[in-house]
Amino acid sequence: MSDHYELLQVSRNADSETIHRIYRIMAARFHPDNPKTGNVETFLLIERAYRVLADPVRRAQYDVACPAEPAKPQPAMDHQDFTDDGLEGEWNRRLGVLSLLYQRCRLDAEHPGVSVLDIERRLMVPQEQLAFTLWYLKSKGYVSIGDNTDYALSALGVDYFESKSSAKNALKQLENAA
Repeated sequence: MSDHYELLQVSRNADSETIHRIYRIMAARFHPDNPKTGNVETFLLIERAYRVLADPVRRAQYDVACPAEPAKPQPAMDHQDFTDDGLEGEWNRRLGVLSLLYQRCRLDAEHPGVSVLDIERRLMVPQEQLAFTLWYLKSKGYVSIGDNTDYALSALGVDYFESKSSAKNALKQLENAA
């Protein structure tokens, strides 16, 4: 069974308005009538998740039946080198994000996007620290933001990541952990 919150890319604490807003964006993106991004299977999964999460009684039952799993960080990102506020920490965060997106794209090139919430959880870096990192990567053209606000690696990002893959020991840890 898929995690309805993960599927809709909302927090378990999201209010009904947020769930409805995100659902509308995702439903439009994956609706079978959408010639660019339509996907019947994904659309049906989103519909099912929304029906559960939009109904307070069904949502409460779902929350009891499917408790939240604790965040699973990338093993290498649990190290201070990646959460330090200095320049070295920023460089490592950039490579951490690129590593996560690189692995995601290699696993599922049709759906390479990763939400900011998932990046936060996987890298164990607070959104405040990720804001600059993601801004920089997007400004350089290494990542893009999809219609549903997921970040995905660009071809330029792949080239950059692969060119840096042997540059630092910390990056080798990321590659092995991902």
